Amino acid sequence: MAKGAPKRNTPSARRVAEALTILKALSVPREQQNERSALALLALLGMTPSKRWSAAGAPMLGITELMNFFRDHFGKRYAPNTRETVRRFSVHQFVQMGLVVANPDDRRRPVNSPDNRYQVVPTLLKLARTYGSPAWMDNLTGFLKNAEGLRRLHPREREMVLIPVRLPNGSELKITAGGQNVLVKKIVEDFCPRFTPGGVVIYVGDTGDKQRHIESGYLEQLGVEMDEHGKVPDVVVHLPERNWLVLIEAVTSHGPIGLKRHNELKDLFKGARAGLVFVTSFLTRLAMTKYLADIAWETEVWIAEAPSHIIHFNGERFLGPYG
Repeated sequence: MAKGAPKRNTPSARRVAEALTILKALSVPREQQNERSALALLALLGMTPSKRWSAAGAPMLGITELMNFFRDHFGKRYAPNTRETVRRFSVHQFVQMGLVVANPDDRRRPVNSPDNRYQVVPTLLKLARTYGSPAWMDNLTGFLKNAEGLRRLHPREREMVLIPVRLPNGSELKITAGGQNVLVKKIVEDFCPRFTPGGVVIYVGDTGDKQRHIESGYLEQLGVEMDEHGKVPDVVVHLPERNWLVLIEAVTSHGPIGLKRHNELKDLFKGARAGLVFVTSFLTRLAMTKYLADIAWETEVWIAEAPSHIIHFNGERFLGPYG
């Protein structure tokens, strides 16, 4: 929630209104024609209430730095828990439209890195510097003619930060670089051949694309209906020979399969006509120690740095489903 909105007819309010005018002129979606997005644009152009548009700049800023800019120059305070709102519903949209580029200093930086930085593209900076001048309308027309070309560039930029994952059947998919997806790649390429040989990878989640790989028809045959609001495991594998569904969580920042998560997964897959096996995965043994007390009994743990071993949290069976 934001507090301290600029009062009407103040330099701050007039500057925000000008930024909104620019956003509307650029035909951004209605959801981004708001004060939050206007402030984000101003921060990315380094525009304070007193600066002339001709002096606009192109600072490279992270989301926290943007929010500090709102506060310091416009008296607009956003609660820390709205950081993701600024990123997902303002800055991310600017990136998709080709108005802003993410991580121009390092295009391979993971999408969920706290070090992500954003910067306006040179063409937008050039246009912004003419706002309020006689050249504005002509420059705007020229910018809009080239805007479609900028949007076409975006998918290629995204492709640069995807990492290939080889499925057990030999096919390849690409997932967003960084975050827990580093571990997801190891699960598919190292865990599956060792512990689910002959298994069918029917679901792979992705930090940047919630359903990077999903075999919907296959799941339906097993009696599973994927709830888009339910938190699906990061990797789901079916072992046809034993009729097991292996549900694998990749733990890098969120917790393991504890008692609560164990029950959630059993409820999510309650219609499955297959036995359920629960596996929590970690990159290292050191990472596991942080969550050791939370791991549920009757589950398995796999550690990527020791891929040929598996840890069984005591139950009646070793790597098998329970009734």
